[in-house]
Amino acid sequence: MADSLAEGMGLSGYAVKSEGIGGMLKMRVSDFRVDEESKSVSTDNKGRFTLARITLTNWETNRFVKQLAKRLRISSNRIWFAGTKDKKAITKQLFVIDTHIKNVASVDLKDVEIDILGRTHQKLGFGSHRGNRFTIIVRGCAHEDGSPMSEEVALEQVSNIRNSLEELLGEGRFPNFIGPQRFGANRPVTPEFGRFLVKDDIAGAVSAYIGFEGQGESEEVEKFRSHWREHGDAEAAIELAPKHLGWEKEMLHHLIKNPEDYIGAFTKMPKSLQLLGIHALQSLVFNHLLQNRIKDNQPITIPIIGDVVGPVDESGSLESKRMVLANESTLPRLQRNCQMGRLVPTGVLPGSESENLGPHAQKAMEDLELQDFTWKVKAIPRLSSSGARRPLVSTFRELVVDTVPKADPETLDGRWNEGPQEGSRWHPEGACLRFRFTLPSGTYATTLLKEFMRVPIRQL
Repeated sequence: MADSLAEGMGLSGYAVKSEGIGGMLKMRVSDFRVDEESKSVSTDNKGRFTLARITLTNWETNRFVKQLAKRLRISSNRIWFAGTKDKKAITKQLFVIDTHIKNVASVDLKDVEIDILGRTHQKLGFGSHRGNRFTIIVRGCAHEDGSPMSEEVALEQVSNIRNSLEELLGEGRFPNFIGPQRFGANRPVTPEFGRFLVKDDIAGAVSAYIGFEGQGESEEVEKFRSHWREHGDAEAAIELAPKHLGWEKEMLHHLIKNPEDYIGAFTKMPKSLQLLGIHALQSLVFNHLLQNRIKDNQPITIPIIGDVVGPVDESGSLESKRMVLANESTLPRLQRNCQMGRLVPTGVLPGSESENLGPHAQKAMEDLELQDFTWKVKAIPRLSSSGARRPLVSTFRELVVDTVPKADPETLDGRWNEGPQEGSRWHPEGACLRFRFTLPSGTYATTLLKEFMRVPIRQL
């Protein structure tokens, strides 16, 4: 079945052939749990910063940081964490906060548990964790015709897909696609405003963020975004803006006071979200190049001539400073080391200094009409990117899949009680499976589950 969202994100392909299990994710917040596996952070009673492990229930990371900063009366730039997590989930991760322990201990926010670990001199950087441990429930497994799938058949499908992946790619390996969260799931706005950024059109980036249309948004939100697209009137739009659209409202408030200051409006978003526009556009290229390579039946676990290959550490993360180009003389040795898991072929996250793109990346850039950009944002230079590399495959560890009882429908998301819609693939009487596994940092649980589920993006 066609899935325009998946096709646009470069997520419409699969590594192996299978029916899959169908089903829905995140039917309740507790169905999706993420426990960060942190690297060691040294504590010191004389440290400037507070180190805390914080459990969030149904919080988007950047919005939590904004609220925490507001309560502490500090800038959100004085709060550091290793990675953003899913909103509709229970997540546990480390935060380093530039304030006294007693201030952090006094914070009382709904659905937030703060465990103070001590003082530290260390900050956290994006990706500075070993990985994440996931516990995820897939509800309503269904066959391709929409009929309910039994527990026995669902478990058999999972086993068959796992075996096929191992036979094709090696034990515990799967295509390292970048998940829909990077793009905005049902509203993939991040690569859209990122495209305006690399054009140095900041006004266009602001307008896109405010007005880009999403799938399944409420009538109130649709009316607001449509009005902005048609009229671009900040004063009128702010009257229509729903309360929960925080960043949009902050941009509009700024434009009302400073009508031509689009840079000021754009930078009302947190820096991590501003950068996400560039990262999402790079990610779009990566997903399409990986999908192109799979469609061309080219290997993704061993290199071909022209590939850039890099070592991976014990947690599965790429050591980007030790890259090697595969040529006729180096290819046999690099292929052997890739088969042993010491090295991995990479794809480009394009930037101003990117080299050795390869034919699949070049095709992706041309298809996305990005081949002529320099990836330099002159208006906001810190958003410029020199480029990076990403492994074509990633690894999962400690995968355990079992069944769980069906839940009371009244406790589930409203979409469950609406029943399956046209083009969806799930059934309320279908099996419910629990997946537990660990992934390296920067790897997406949804892209692993996508290989098992085979469903439209809106069900992930």
